[in-house]
Amino acid sequence: MIIAIDGPAASGKGTLGRRLAAHFGLPHLDTGLLYRAVAHHLISAGEALDDVAAATAAARALDLQRLDDAALRGRAMGEAASIVAAMPSVREALVALQRAFAGQPGGAVLDGRDIGTVICPGADVKLFVTASAEERARRRWRELVARGEPADQTAILEDIRRRDRRDAERPTAPLAVASDAHQLDTTHLDADGAFAAALGIISSVMASRTKS
Repeated sequence: MIIAIDGPAASGKGTLGRRLAAHFGLPHLDTGLLYRAVAHHLISAGEALDDVAAATAAARALDLQRLDDAALRGRAMGEAASIVAAMPSVREALVALQRAFAGQPGGAVLDGRDIGTVICPGADVKLFVTASAEERARRRWRELVARGEPADQTAILEDIRRRDRRDAERPTAPLAVASDAHQLDTTHLDADGAFAAALGIISSVMASRTKS
């Protein structure tokens, strides 16, 4: 079973993806980390974030086994990742990697921005997870504070809105709801509530397929 989860930054799709993967015993890939890893490589090497050639080379050399670096999860890296993710050549370089992950025996859970529309258009279940920009900013703020990092909620909200615009307006694989995706608004749901709602959707989809 392949479960594709898409949605904007801080919507809760990563947490949901990990929980669903654990529940169904499937491997999980936070595809946003791929773009963060590319951006991190550029920054570490002293390259400009808008250097398409350098970013593409980094994407082609990416190792899925090296995505656990804590530096990839900071707010600044998220903003940087949004810049390289808008590059068509970077996205093209990472498509095969993501599809190979999804094609593992038994399936997988992937979350990102274009999983249901581009990476796995034939996924068994597609979820589009969203929440208000204000709530997503609060979540990101709480996450950063919990890690002891400096955080300004107003600045975070501005970053999220900027990333939303960039993700939705990029010419290649923009953030969009797949026509057969099930939308899940988590604005008023905690992690347990979102998980329960997602399980309900998945059970319904799989039951309907069994009947047909």
